[in-house]
Amino acid sequence: MRQLTYCSNIHPGESWQHVLDNLESHGLSVKQQVSPSAVFPLGLRIAQQASVELDDAQIAHFRQWCEKHDCYLLTINGFPYGTFHDQPVKEAVYEPDWRTQERVVYTKRLADLAVALTTRAQQLSISTVPIAFKKGFADGDWPLVRENLIAVLTHLRALYERTGILIQLALEPEPCCVLETTEETIDFFARMDFPVELQRFIGICFDCCHQAVEFEDAADVLVRLRAANITIAKVQVSSALRAQGEEIKQLFQFNEPVYLHQAVAKHAQGMHRFSDLPELQIALLNGADYSECRVHFHVPIFIEHLGHCSTTQFFLKDFLPLLDASIPLEVETYSFKNLPAHLRDYPLDVSIARELQWVKQLLDQNN
Repeated sequence: MRQLTYCSNIHPGESWQHVLDNLESHGLSVKQQVSPSAVFPLGLRIAQQASVELDDAQIAHFRQWCEKHDCYLLTINGFPYGTFHDQPVKEAVYEPDWRTQERVVYTKRLADLAVALTTRAQQLSISTVPIAFKKGFADGDWPLVRENLIAVLTHLRALYERTGILIQLALEPEPCCVLETTEETIDFFARMDFPVELQRFIGICFDCCHQAVEFEDAADVLVRLRAANITIAKVQVSSALRAQGEEIKQLFQFNEPVYLHQAVAKHAQGMHRFSDLPELQIALLNGADYSECRVHFHVPIFIEHLGHCSTTQFFLKDFLPLLDASIPLEVETYSFKNLPAHLRDYPLDVSIARELQWVKQLLDQNN
């Protein structure tokens, strides 16, 4: 059975009470629209604050809530550690990264919570940062990264041996990060050479927006990942901005102060990467000429065109039908409230449900 959900990082709030409130005010509405008579998996963002607030009583309450409403925890977004909405996040979203003990402790805690909170899933994933932001990362950092990852994987193995529940750490490649392209991801796994007994506990979270921004080909990426024996623990179903020729100037209406909007632009000599939209704007003002540009801005996946520019929805149409049905899908359009006003016409619950229904329809058409 295909498991399809949405990521609760679309909702603001760092506390466990915020998680519960968002499930009550939004999650149940989405379930009613897309899965009224069937069990509904949950993709929860559990921030550092929420993770330390959870106690045995709250865990028991959540499990009861899931049984009452026919839901279950499937995956945790453990990428953003702290505040993720309503104030500038930018590259701080990757901190603490995999060079730090804070990331290790937080991720182990999330794994313990995954086992405690889930009521049905025997296999779950925790998505996490792609090692670190690329700027400032040095080759000398790799031994510490490997040590920290192995500490978490060893913890996941111990959980599995004790409970029978498999938790997979899912590194999420992203533009301008240490793990950015599929090639870099494959090289990373070869470099780490994880012990055989730990390999089943680590894979990737494949974010479609991120890899579309990198101009990657859907079919080629899957072939290469399979050949390298890299597990896709989950796919985040997301779409990026795309503009060609004169349309590129229209991308700057999406510049906003909260999130980092990395851009990859194609020119005659290859690709030019920018860590945020203002850098691209400066390049254009200085006379740079690009044939196409793609931007890391999670736009609604049911939209193909946005007036003067378009999206990478085509990547989803190419990629999703090729996936094994056992790979969980998690729609992740966390930036609805950061869209220009004319693209926020529907209530949030309706937009989320519309995205899930779009995925279902696409997959049904390709069965």
